[in-house]
Amino acid sequence: MSSRIIFLSILACALAQYRPQPNYQPNPVGKVISILKQLYDLNPDGSYQWSFETENGIQSQQQGVLKTIGTELVPVVTGSYSYPSLNGEQVVVQFTADENGFQPQGNVLPTPPPIPEAILRSLAYNAAHPEENEPQYKPQKRF
Repeated sequence: MSSRIIFLSILACALAQYRPQPNYQPNPVGKVISILKQLYDLNPDGSYQWSFETENGIQSQQQGVLKTIGTELVPVVTGSYSYPSLNGEQVVVQFTADENGFQPQGNVLPTPPPIPEAILRSLAYNAAHPEENEPQYKPQKRF
């Protein structure tokens, strides 16, 4: 009896090892969005451009070139992207990325408030009346 239990235990362990794995079936949460247009060009000189457009109104495009600054090649990238916001407004952002960093511009990006008049007057006064240099320390001769 015990040999039968041992045999069945070994058989169960051996068969458990070979269970078929479940196949992965992707289950998208929402509607699958089609890509209407897609372009990608890579040139031998290192420049490129790509763009795409989807059926739900998302668009993006970008161009890049290599610019020589001194002895270094620096990438310069320009592009834009747009998409419809939840309230129906079209969000559009244009950008440049070069040796000066990433510089976005768009209709939804925050802008700084205007500089108050008192600060502008203070800056003008400071520019018109630079401070005198403080005297430098001059050690006395020792006797």
